[in-house]
This record gives sequence, structure tokens and C-alpha cells, in this order.
Amino acid sequence: MFLTSSAFALGFLHGLGADHLMAIAALSVGSPATRSRTFRVAVSFAAGHALLLAVGSALVIAAGWTIPLLVERTGEIAGGCILIALGLSGLWMAWTERVYGHTHPHGSRLHVGLHSHWHLHVGSRDHHPQPLRHSHVPTLVGAVFAISGIRALTLLTPFGHTVSQTSIATLLGLILVFAAGILLSMSLFGIVLARTLGTPRIAVAAGRAAAAVTAAASVALGVYWVFWRA
Repeated sequence: MFLTSSAFALGFLHGLGADHLMAIAALSVGSPATRSRTFRVAVSFAAGHALLLAVGSALVIAAGWTIPLLVERTGEIAGGCILIALGLSGLWMAWTERVYGHTHPHGSRLHVGLHSHWHLHVGSRDHHPQPLRHSHVPTLVGAVFAISGIRALTLLTPFGHTVSQTSIATLLGLILVFAAGILLSMSLFGIVLARTLGTPRIAVAAGRAAAAVTAAASVALGVYWVFWRA
């Protein structure tokens, strides 16, 4: 029971890593940021991250393989490059004023304009974006960010040396619990972010500035992840 709760707590904390949250925020700003859309971005990112981390680690442990340090470092560099790309894209959109607020009326056919929602949009005001279909980009990005963590998880680094003598079945169970903790923490962050981006008072007053700050922070963290993280 102690190992299970510890694995869940460690997974929860892993999901709150600065690189993960920054990627989710950058992906959310780079799309029409409704509350539901922002939450879906967070959950999709979490699902891709947790799934690859759990499945990849389980396969490695079951097969008895050893992942070289180069793979972990390559994953970190890939994640950093993605953060830089997302940040630069966000800065360009903020500079060209392609991040703006817009109010949409909502209601049924019998009650048109019953209420309205404020949305953050990306793109030209002359070509107002249509509702987007579900995108798999957040899921793929989340999976890329999981590459750097597979080696540490297969070496049992998050759980400590106390589980080094446990059975493979127990280890696989702990990995699944660890992944569940990741999914929960990132989903909760998505709820908080969605409520923040969906609040008109906050978004109208500082939407463009917040997008620029998020983008700049994404670039800074990406540069650190690529060049200075040992």
C-alpha cells in the first residue's frame, strides 16, 4: 500500500513538472482557447505522456533491456526544441496581434443568443476561425516529452532502491499507478488553466500580454532544457 501511494504521489508530482505545464500552456494559447478546448489539450497531452511512459517502461522492464543515457538526453533535447518552437510561434502571434479576444453568442434554435462566451483566438481577424476538430498534436507532444523519463522509470529511480527486489508484475503495477498520477495532475492543471483563460476579465485585460509572457517563458525553458540541463 505504501509503494502504491508513493508511486501515485510521485506520478502526480512528475506531471506538474515545469516543462510539462509550459508545453500545455503554450499549446492552449496557440489555439482557440475555450475552456473545453484547453481542458482537452491538457488531457490529451497527459494521455500521450502517461501512455508512452507506462507502455515504454513496461516493455523495457519485461524484456530486461537497458536504455542508454543518450536516449534520455535526446528526449530532453527534443522536448526543449518543441518548447522553443511553441514559444517562438506564440511570440510571433502576439507581436502580429494574431491573438485576440472574441465573444460568441450561444443558445439553442429556440433561444438564440441566450448567453455568450468569451474566447481567445489565434489568426487574422478577417478570417475568423471555425470550430476545430479534435487535434492529435497535444497527444503526440506529450508522448515526445515522455521519452526522457522512460530511462529513469525503468531504473526505478522515482521509487527508490526499496523496490529493486520486487516482482516484475509489481513493478508494472507501480508504473501504471505512476502514470495515473500524471494523468490526474495534468488534468487538474488543465481545469485551472481553462478557467483562467475562460475568464473575460482576466483574458480581455491581459490576454495578449499573457500569451507573450507564456511564449517567452516557453522559449527560455526550452533553451535551458537543450543547452544547460546536464
